[in-house]
Amino acid sequence: MVGESRKKGATRAAFRLTSPDIRPNGPIAMEQVYNGFGCSGQNVSPALRWSGAPADVKSFALLVHDPDAPTGGAGWWHWLVVNIPAAATELRKDAGRPDGSNLPFGCVQVATDFGSPGWGGPCPPVGDKPHRYNFTLYALKVERLDVNGASASLAGYMVNGNAIGRAKLTGKFGRRK
Repeated sequence: MVGESRKKGATRAAFRLTSPDIRPNGPIAMEQVYNGFGCSGQNVSPALRWSGAPADVKSFALLVHDPDAPTGGAGWWHWLVVNIPAAATELRKDAGRPDGSNLPFGCVQVATDFGSPGWGGPCPPVGDKPHRYNFTLYALKVERLDVNGASASLAGYMVNGNAIGRAKLTGKFGRRK
């Protein structure tokens, strides 16, 4: 049984999240930076691609968080997308439009800490050390999460409670005085 022995000996590729726009731990470009709060970027979400997801994934969720934001420990939510279809392997550049028009069918965006859904790019305070922006893609065991009216933290709680795998990419951005 050649097929069976290959299955036993085969190793699955690691669940990975990559971007042609952001190197791991590299700088985030002005194209992705927020346009407001004193920042003058284009506020375009980066292209994201993934591979090696768990075989039993039923949907994905993407959470983008800045743990370095001066919020008393809560950090800052920059983008939350749930109900990404299991067959998806990417979110194209500018998928984070507030109206969701560039997302795969069925996706839902949760309001960020900027107060509305969609991509809200980096905009740390002037003079802070560069902040980390953690893009975490979760493979979920459910097809859909009901996040209607949920806060970013509640959505994150629901995502974590249904996660069967995670892939992470971190980019950095800071503003000089």
